[in-house]
Amino acid sequence: MQDGRPAWRKSTFCNNVNCVEVRLENSGTVAVRDNKNPHGPLLRFAPEEWTDFIDGIKSAV
Repeated sequence: MQDGRPAWRKSTFCNNVNCVEVRLENSGTVAVRDNKNPHGPLLRFAPEEWTDFIDGIKSAV
């Protein structure tokens, strides 16, 4: 945690460039950002939206 907020996480497959970072916020919302622009805009997903997103990715593999 930094400043009382959960830490950002990224895939272990990431090479530290062109990575997407994700964190679960205290409200339960999932936040997503581009690691090249950490102070830029965030995408925020409700828990059920995030689950649907991940399920969609898994079904496409």
